[in-house]
Amino acid sequence: MTETAAPEPHVLARVEGALGRLTLNRPAALHALTRPMCEAMTAALLAWRDDPAVSAVLIDHAGERGFCAGGDIRMIAESGARDAVEARAFFHSEYRLNHLLFVYPKPVTALVDGIVMGGGVGVSEPATVRVATERTTYAMPETGIGLFPDVGGGWFLPRLPGETGTWIALTGVRLKAADTVALGIHTHFVPAARIADLKVALAAAPADPAAVVADFAAPAGEAPHAAYRDAIDRLFAHDRVEDILAALAAEGTDWATAQRDLLLTKSPQSLKVTLRQLRVGRGLRSFADNMALEYRLGGRVVQTHDFQEGVRAVIVDKDNAPKWSPMTVEAVDDAAVAALFAPLAAGDEWTPLPDLAEG
Repeated sequence: MTETAAPEPHVLARVEGALGRLTLNRPAALHALTRPMCEAMTAALLAWRDDPAVSAVLIDHAGERGFCAGGDIRMIAESGARDAVEARAFFHSEYRLNHLLFVYPKPVTALVDGIVMGGGVGVSEPATVRVATERTTYAMPETGIGLFPDVGGGWFLPRLPGETGTWIALTGVRLKAADTVALGIHTHFVPAARIADLKVALAAAPADPAAVVADFAAPAGEAPHAAYRDAIDRLFAHDRVEDILAALAAEGTDWATAQRDLLLTKSPQSLKVTLRQLRVGRGLRSFADNMALEYRLGGRVVQTHDFQEGVRAVIVDKDNAPKWSPMTVEAVDDAAVAALFAPLAAGDEWTPLPDLAEG
């Protein structure tokens, strides 16, 4: 009888010299994160944090299809359709991982070679060094499925130049490396053909990954978004989605019309939640405060009609014809949006891992 080989774990954690390596290893699902994956990465990072033999960490992925396309949206939607207990447990674990990476005392390098969306942004954006390639496609597409840009989006996006974070979050625009490097989303551009050699070099000299990556870096090229920066900063500066739509309509350029048309395909509820999230997040004092806010939102939003309908339309049935409710931003109840942000009962709030101070 032939023995069936045990499946490989979805996260490969090992130490090479003084370099701790975390490799996302769920290629058939574009490395979409599950709770066990988040817990495995957290366990490895905690073990390496206090290990003097490990001086730095590298996060990469197996295969060539992408870095990480997000979280396990089907599971989250199925849980949200019930009591959302499993979804909240996933968010709690994922957000603790995001926060651990944000405060990690050793340098972390993320090799974002391919698609990086949602949850993939959450495990790469806190890294000290963030490497894009010509295969990188970055997006926070949550408003298209009735969600909001979580995993730290409320912290990172408002801190991008001008109103580019607002534009990215509301439209879900997909950006290539020239834009992401120009905006500081990624710190370096390295041609994909050099990534294998870069990994070897990082393992050989892990103490200063920025210096190692700089030796491999090349110009990312002219950023396409730069031609629209003035317009982005003017038109997306409003604090009401209605005013952003009106400003885009009044602008009247082909680009502005295209942005408005794109926004009108998104969940009106999600647009309002997201804009409020970014405006609140801009003023928060700590990343932990941001993650607590996003946890409140996450457990509630996954139970809403628009999230369930967005997942149905985009991921399950794939008809890309969601029937949002309400159908317009004007019809969204602002009080109902505000209620999604309300504190939870004291024992239900998200908390970081113990002894993880920021500063």
